Amino acid sequence: MFDANRHLERIGASASASLAELHRAHLESVPFENLDIHQKRPIRLDTDAFFEKVVVQRRGGFCYELNGLFARLLQALGYPVTLLSARVATSPDGSAYGPEFDHLALQVEDAHGTWLADVGFGECFREPLRLDVREVQTRLGRRYRLTPDGDGLLYWSEAESGWEVEYALSLVPRALADFAGMCHFHQTSPESHFTRRRLCSRATPGGRITLKEGALLITRDGAREERPLADEDAWRRALAEHFGLTP
Repeated sequence: MFDANRHLERIGASASASLAELHRAHLESVPFENLDIHQKRPIRLDTDAFFEKVVVQRRGGFCYELNGLFARLLQALGYPVTLLSARVATSPDGSAYGPEFDHLALQVEDAHGTWLADVGFGECFREPLRLDVREVQTRLGRRYRLTPDGDGLLYWSEAESGWEVEYALSLVPRALADFAGMCHFHQTSPESHFTRRRLCSRATPGGRITLKEGALLITRDGAREERPLADEDAWRRALAEHFGLTP
């Protein structure tokens, strides 16, 4: 059963924290990971199941779980939250996208405005973006922008090579059950990138730590280090040491 206080303890935040502080704390505490998919453990679209996994078992998850649970926390704290569907870009110029419900993101309102929140997209903005702002928005030294796309928006991030589209966001309110088909697809289809390789990644105050097949990647203050992992035992040790997880 969902418990907001236990969720706040999990991410090391208080009920009086701002939306930006909650968002950042979640990203730095709860990893983005797809280990259940590779263990053939079904992921159900149920916030109590998300709570059991992320808070009680101190695991991570992918977008439907992480943003679904974060929405529940924000609602418990009094924030109006709307679930939004996004189509993830399959080319950096935005010429091709995945299907609707490919990704779950959040629209959140507070006394200062309406925000795009997303704690389930891996290396994403650390603090929410203003949904009604079309100029460049800087968050902790990185630059992002939202541009019109028909009735929705395109979310861009700036990389070393220039601006890249990350996803096309629909502003139509959705229910969690609307994402069931794509949640099943991403768990089972050989065409889903989640079924092809294991991944566990978490933001850190100075960068990010990512465990992928065969290597551990650590970025800190702009410096990037890649440590090869010789075998499965080394991979499992890295998972336990850096994320406190076992497959």
